[in-house]
Parts: sequence; C-alpha cells; structure tokens
Amino acid sequence: MFTKEYWKSSAEKLRSTKYLAIMAATIAMKTALSFFYIPISENLHISFGYLLTAIEGAVLGPVAAAVSGGVTDIVSFMMNPTGPFFFGYTLTAMMGPFIYGLFFYRQKITLPRIIFAKAIVNYGVNVLIGSLWSAMLYSKGYIYYAGKSLIKNTSMLPIEVILLYTIFRLVGPYLERRKLISKQS
Repeated sequence: MFTKEYWKSSAEKLRSTKYLAIMAATIAMKTALSFFYIPISENLHISFGYLLTAIEGAVLGPVAAAVSGGVTDIVSFMMNPTGPFFFGYTLTAMMGPFIYGLFFYRQKITLPRIIFAKAIVNYGVNVLIGSLWSAMLYSKGYIYYAGKSLIKNTSMLPIEVILLYTIFRLVGPYLERRKLISKQS
C-alpha cells in the first residue's frame, strides 16, 4: 500500500476497458440501489449500497473506487434528488470506496480488515464528516446530527460487518478465479 506501484495500479484501472466496464456496472447497480432504503429521519437512512462499494474497492483499489463513488453520487442525485445537491456529500461518497480500497485492494480480506474498514467508514466518514455536512445544510447543530448518526451507525455496525463478511465469502471465490481480487487462501 505504501508503494508508488500500488497507487499507480489502482489509477490505471481508469484507463482499462475491462475495469471501466466493471465500474460502469457497479455505478448502475449502486444507483439503482440508491432508490431502495429505509428512512430513519431527515437525511438519515439504512441502505445496502456499501456492499457493492466494498467489492468495488477490493477490485478497483482506492483511486478508481473513489472516482466511481463520486460519479455514483452525482448520477444518483440526478436520478433521485432527495434534498439540495452539496459537494460535501460527494466527497463523503468518495471517501467510503477509498477506505474500502485501502483495506481490501491487493489484500487478503479477513474479518478484522472488514471490521476496521467498516468502523472507519461508519464513524469517521458517516458520523464525523456526514454530520458536519448535515449541520452546514440544515437547521440543527453538529451534535444533533452526530448523535443520531452515531446511534444508527453503532447499531448497524455488527449487521453490516456480518453482511460484508458473508458477501465476500460468497463472491470472493468468483472474483479470485476471474483474477479481480488477490488470492484469498
């Protein structure tokens, strides 16, 4: 991860027809999934797009996955606007795939890696940064949004980790055979 080649490899996926096709397919699937969520309150909901985002991070790496996250956010907003467009949310949508890429790209995907990646996304990106954007856009303060987000992200963390672990166990062998992720055994 700390080599120039690692970052170059992920960035080069943005010039490969094969990986651009994979990226386009995941953008389409994530955009379709953005229509299906469980609303909790103002700009707080439960969704399952993170499953595709994590797989995409493992396949594309942090650079290409972050680009895909930004494109997905903009396309999803244009297809289904659920409030004002705010570029901060696009940055947040880029951070999640970037983090998954850091933890999963060219790595053996283990339960501890899944736990750490998901915890960083949930608490660092969703709670700390997402709450900042909400406080900037809406009438209530940062603590209000951070508190709601903290409760939601903490309660969902074990479920999301279990689902991610299960998904990687199910699709991992296929991705490995297609040489899309590193050898897992």
